[in-house]
Amino acid sequence: MKGNGGKGLSTRLIDHRIFAPSLIIMILICVPFAMYEKESLELLNSIFDQIVSVFTWGYIWYAIILVIAGLYLSFSKYGNVVLGDPNEKPRFNLFEYASILIAMGLGSTIMRTGMTEWANVAVNPPFGAESGSPEALLWGNAYSMFMWSVQVFAIFVMAAPAMGYILHVRKKPFMRISEACRDVFGDKFVNGIGGKILDIIFLISILSGAAVTLGLGAPIVTYNLAELLNIGQSFTLTLIVTIIWVFLFSISAYLGIEKGIKRLSTLNMYLAAAFALFVMIIGPGVFILNFFTDSVGHLLANYVDISLYTDSTNMNGSTYIVSNTVFWFAYSATWAMLHSVFAAKISRGRTIKEMILTYLFAPTLLSWVATGVLGGLGAHQYLTGQTPVLDIVQEDAMAAIPAILSNLPLGSVVLVIFIIIATIFLTTTLDSTTYTIASYTGTENMSQAEPSRALRIIVAAIITVLALLLMRIGGLAPLEVLSGLMGIPIIAIQFLTIYAAKKMMDNDRAWVHNVKKKYKQQKSKS
Repeated sequence: MKGNGGKGLSTRLIDHRIFAPSLIIMILICVPFAMYEKESLELLNSIFDQIVSVFTWGYIWYAIILVIAGLYLSFSKYGNVVLGDPNEKPRFNLFEYASILIAMGLGSTIMRTGMTEWANVAVNPPFGAESGSPEALLWGNAYSMFMWSVQVFAIFVMAAPAMGYILHVRKKPFMRISEACRDVFGDKFVNGIGGKILDIIFLISILSGAAVTLGLGAPIVTYNLAELLNIGQSFTLTLIVTIIWVFLFSISAYLGIEKGIKRLSTLNMYLAAAFALFVMIIGPGVFILNFFTDSVGHLLANYVDISLYTDSTNMNGSTYIVSNTVFWFAYSATWAMLHSVFAAKISRGRTIKEMILTYLFAPTLLSWVATGVLGGLGAHQYLTGQTPVLDIVQEDAMAAIPAILSNLPLGSVVLVIFIIIATIFLTTTLDSTTYTIASYTGTENMSQAEPSRALRIIVAAIITVLALLLMRIGGLAPLEVLSGLMGIPIIAIQFLTIYAAKKMMDNDRAWVHNVKKKYKQQKSKS
């Protein structure tokens, strides 16, 4: 047994009671779906289509309710509660803190959606717009921005208050969903099979999500690398890129938050800003600024319409954004606990209000700018006839990215920079993921220690093997849909953790005892 803060904790590196069942279930899911990809994809798609047809309204209201809950916790008495000692300074300054949350929240996915999502919508636009028309392009870019708005970041962050509270205020050794629900269900449930089931559901969701992210992130680099080197797509190329990624995010995760994740995240903010400026200078900068302005205006003018859009009166089916919004929110729910655990871990010294509002608005603002630049670049090439983006997207959406970038002046240079930024973005996402999984499954006292470095490397290896296995057999598509379906039980757990956070703070009267001095003085005067 360990002494000091680790008193009473196991000397084992990993908690096999939740890790082993999760890994076994993952393998049992992956192998049959990978072996019978076509059949499993048809089955999963039919299930997902049924969910879209009967529960679109539910996902839409789910995301909106989370935003309302986030604003309530932020601007009520709970918002002033400090995650940690009320007198300690935050672990990171605001720029570092926002950069880490942005890198975790967006990752390389923003580069894929920013470049291609507007075109997917423009092919099948909503609200009666004509396919491929200028209006359809505006709907497309506005929707791309909507995908990275406060609803999705509310999904990511709203379990964080409970997780941060048990870790930094109550100083619990294990930062787990079951522990966060102790005040709701009691010791018998949390210490028994019920608590283990909650923890296993969480772990399965993030293991599958991490494997899918690595698998879907690889083409963002391999397609552009193949264009740059004038070679074809192959598993060998994917394997080489994946090995480089594993090396990078293993090092970053091994170094930890301060020396690895923080430095990479802040570096990538500077690189992304430099890339956007470079594209503006060598590309259609004026058009991009105008198109960005139009897109923001279109989104704000139609935000409520997009947020509540179910296309219920269309008896012949529905437009692209209906099914995609459901999938996007469901897929985001799969990642919700991972983002929340990581946000909680790095938020020591921050108030609940600071944590929630930073996660709601910092990634939103950056993603809108990224979508404005990347989407505007593609829209300009489509409108001028330089690149048939809509035709390419209907055949292979990923192929549109190198087609657009290579048509810029200094196309090779642009491709190289894009590859570097995409690599770092995915690295920051996956090192955060391995760090979080190691924190969650380890036996160290997480209120006083970082997760074991050896365990971080083991987690990185497991994620990589799962992703490569699926990519080799061709089973990523079923798992991607399955990851979206797995968000359904996570939704129930999310609402449970929001209630648990409120209940813990009520029981502890945290809004009185765990706030900064200025808030205590204000209460004493009132």
